[in-house]
Amino acid sequence: MKALKPLSTLLLLSILCQTSWAVERLTLQKVANDIYAIVGELGNRTEENLGNNATFGFVVTAEGVVLIDSGGTYLGAQEIDRMIKSVTDKPVVTVINTGGQDHRWLGNGYFKQSGAEIISSEEAVNDQKARTQDQFFMLGNLVGDKGLVGTEAVYADRTFTDELELIRGDTTFVIYHVGQAHTPGDSFIWLPEEEVVFTGDIVYVERMLNVSTQSNSKSWVDVYQAMAAHKPQHLVPGHGRATNLLQANKDTYNYLVFLRNSVSEFMENGGDITDIGSVDQSEFTYLLNYETLAGRNAQQVYTEMEWE
Repeated sequence: MKALKPLSTLLLLSILCQTSWAVERLTLQKVANDIYAIVGELGNRTEENLGNNATFGFVVTAEGVVLIDSGGTYLGAQEIDRMIKSVTDKPVVTVINTGGQDHRWLGNGYFKQSGAEIISSEEAVNDQKARTQDQFFMLGNLVGDKGLVGTEAVYADRTFTDELELIRGDTTFVIYHVGQAHTPGDSFIWLPEEEVVFTGDIVYVERMLNVSTQSNSKSWVDVYQAMAAHKPQHLVPGHGRATNLLQANKDTYNYLVFLRNSVSEFMENGGDITDIGSVDQSEFTYLLNYETLAGRNAQQVYTEMEWE
């Protein structure tokens, strides 16, 4: 599926040049030797950030660069590539999509054209295919037609069900899909020698996570626990700056457990979904987007629990 009708090469190059300022919306953060986070904005997708309102990551290996998530658009992927090139001249040889959210995979086409292999869980690809049309529609409204130039739905070349070990140079990556979290196909990537984990949308820090219709809060808790069992020394979340397990517990795990317990108590006391806003979540007002997401999260968890 293509976002727009094909444009001439001249027009595409013109637009690419005009968007060089968007790289300023991304921040490079060194996590460990040859391991980096690329931190995007914590708010919504905009024309300025080209759909890159998330955190991405990359690892420089002897065989080339392994990129964790490709960005929200073709132009967004180009900006990620510029950040990588500020560190190394090695090409991106592998892209791992951690889930089905748009900013995890809609930049695949940019890296695929340079020969990169795309890897994802089977469930993530299924989710991507199911929501492609809706994601393009939403992005068109948020980043505009120019922001979508060149963006195409390019799915993984290689998929796995539960676990995949990948070796690039001297670096071992173990990709785990344990179950549904923010999206059905969410995966985390564990680097055992470096004790680094890339979590995708399993972990949000600094901003409130989003329990949406494609999420499962009960399974999300289990997936988080499976990730945390590796006891990473460094954690690159799906949103927010690279951090440690302590902050991830505070901003994601504790919130999920609190939300499920609070909504469960509310339901046991006869609370109706029309009054779900009365659930007190003020303990988490420090998280960005609290005002927008807290009530919606409680409503979605209430809906889930009705069927558990």
